[in-house]
Amino acid sequence: MTPDAATSVARAVDELRRGQIVRVTSAGGDLDVLAVELADAAVLAQLEATDRAGLVITPRRAAVLHIVNQNAAAGQDVVWIERPVWLDLAETVAIADPGDDLRLPFKGPFRTIVPPATAAAQAGVRLAKLGGILPAVFAVASAAGEPLAVAAADVLSYARADRLRIVTRARLPLDGAPDSEVVAFRPAEGGPEHLALVIGPRGTTAPVLTRLHSACLTGDVLGSLKCDCGPQLRAGLVAIAAAGGGILLYLQQEGRGIGLINKLRAYALQDQGFDTVDANLRLGFEPDERDFAVAATMLRLLGVGQVRLLTNNPDKVASLAAHGIEVVERIAHSMPPNPHNADYLNTKRDRSGHYL
Repeated sequence: MTPDAATSVARAVDELRRGQIVRVTSAGGDLDVLAVELADAAVLAQLEATDRAGLVITPRRAAVLHIVNQNAAAGQDVVWIERPVWLDLAETVAIADPGDDLRLPFKGPFRTIVPPATAAAQAGVRLAKLGGILPAVFAVASAAGEPLAVAAADVLSYARADRLRIVTRARLPLDGAPDSEVVAFRPAEGGPEHLALVIGPRGTTAPVLTRLHSACLTGDVLGSLKCDCGPQLRAGLVAIAAAGGGILLYLQQEGRGIGLINKLRAYALQDQGFDTVDANLRLGFEPDERDFAVAATMLRLLGVGQVRLLTNNPDKVASLAAHGIEVVERIAHSMPPNPHNADYLNTKRDRSGHYL
């Protein structure tokens, strides 16, 4: 991907997050899209100046709503709902956001169609995912106006790992690991910064003892008992220091890659009785949206090609191997449960295949 294309995607994500219209261009047609959760009446009216917008959601969210008349054989990975007159802004937000599903369980009936510009519709939803907002957009065939434009092909092929670079590094003494250095990474076009903590005198001696840790503000900083993230982070640092050195990658992929706000939405769904996997699915996401290609790129930039991986997640092992990092050994990394996260850990074991 060219620098200009990557920058175009980053700008489109920012514009969508600001509640503005973005034009997505493709060979099959152009669409103007607007994030459902950030739309207001004035901007929606602007979007619908010449035609009524459809609603584009993911098949995961459509399955929750029992929308089964989408033609799966056509290979679509988005679902386009036609919006009748009664489906106003508030009603549309309720379709995208599952927070009131139990209070208002009956939605519809809906009529779906094959998206008029499939690649553009797919790219609109992906922009929302990249922006950490609900994966649902209003969409209408492009007409008047000149909103910021981005090519669907660029959005669908965009990968932050491709243009990741080291931006700075500094000594960072840590509690229990005073001989440590922090290395900061950022995509060239901007976006979330990731950190590597290089610990001890053998920090990059192959095979490197390595932990991939996805950021968890609630667990790492606030001490949440709903997950095991905080204990895993601290135990990982202790284990690496005790072994004489290694690397902990701190990846900005909150909530399995769905973003902090959506993770909190998932927590609210868990309070309603849904497990951590079903909560993500009800929001319209995959069970895990993280991109561990970022971790592989960070390791390569640090000169690391072989690791001993401190993890219970088989997907991390497979993803690093798929992106050219040899996993010489997997080392178990389990934390004891507490009364608040026992069901969460059981779900990770039973539904996500973690070695717990």
